[in-house]
Amino acid sequence: MHLVMVGVTAPSHVYPGLGLIAELVARGHRVTYVVGERLADLVAATGADVVTHESVMPEADEHWPEDTGAAMQVFLDDAMTALPVLRELDRPDAVLYDIGGFAGRVAAHHWDVPAVQLSTAYVAWEGMAEEMAEFKTQLKESASGARYFATVRAWLDENGMDVDADEFLETPPACVVLIPRVLQPNADRVADRYVFAGPCVDPARRTGWTPEPGDDRPLVYVALGTAYTDQPDIYRACIDGLSGEYRVVLATGKVDPAALGPLPDGVTAERSRPQLDVLEHAAVFVSHAGMGSAAESLWFGVPTVLLPQAVDQPLNADTLVAVGAGVLPAEPWDAATLRAAVDEATGKTGRARELRAEVRAQGGVERAADAVERLARETVPRGAHTR
Repeated sequence: MHLVMVGVTAPSHVYPGLGLIAELVARGHRVTYVVGERLADLVAATGADVVTHESVMPEADEHWPEDTGAAMQVFLDDAMTALPVLRELDRPDAVLYDIGGFAGRVAAHHWDVPAVQLSTAYVAWEGMAEEMAEFKTQLKESASGARYFATVRAWLDENGMDVDADEFLETPPACVVLIPRVLQPNADRVADRYVFAGPCVDPARRTGWTPEPGDDRPLVYVALGTAYTDQPDIYRACIDGLSGEYRVVLATGKVDPAALGPLPDGVTAERSRPQLDVLEHAAVFVSHAGMGSAAESLWFGVPTVLLPQAVDQPLNADTLVAVGAGVLPAEPWDAATLRAAVDEATGKTGRARELRAEVRAQGGVERAADAVERLARETVPRGAHTR
């Protein structure tokens, strides 16, 4: 089959699906992956044909809107920049698209081919609309929310799609979910057409990194994702609270490691780290509770200390605590509270390893690829009628 994949130009959206894309290529499918230029090399390693567009997504060191409607608008604006590039491609057999890659569903309608969402976050459940009605009303009544939904409606009309805007945004015709089912709210109320494959960990992300030999202290990995990493006070608190008893591996993102000052023995800091390799050796993960990091912590059976910043992170943190694999320290997040939280998290190792077995049993890359092959042949576009 020829599959077109429409990504979102943000590493947190691209990384979770790379293993799946590589598997589809290995199975002999032609995959054309559409993404912003700055992530082209990341995607090309899968063997997919990369087609780039001029992305408007903020880069890692740029400001991300704090307002909900404004943040949603960024994803929509990016999709609108991708669509003209998509429409220049040859008609594929099916379209795969990221949960924020809305142009994929529009392009599938244009080509009249199946559309399969690859969700890197939790998906809609039966009753969600009613449960979120108050929030949705407030959002639509805000200036940024009103602009967002008006733009969606105009864009759908322009492309001849009668589908309701909320349905278009929230209920894909078919979906392969690339998160552990344990992280899905109300999982028992999710439609059967959503296939939970769990994390598709990409072995190509492994670098062979190992900790320095000769130190048997437990290793604590500290990383706050890609968007909300300008947190020197948190990094300093981890250094002050954990050094001595623990080895500490810091990924500082937007913060220059030199700004943290001299580091104690057993503490290392760099802007980025090979996360899969570090988690292989970690005893505790101090994380922002982004969905990718939450899923990878469960894949490796590493208990977490959770410092959520925004978007879905508070819910992910609450879920990890509820399933027994995480600790949510009280604020302020200083040396004392973080040390106490890490100490507590070490007592959750057994439960984290139980969840590791459960998550890996869901199938991972092979299950996800099987599901894509089936849904790409079976799925009929829903609610995308030409006027």
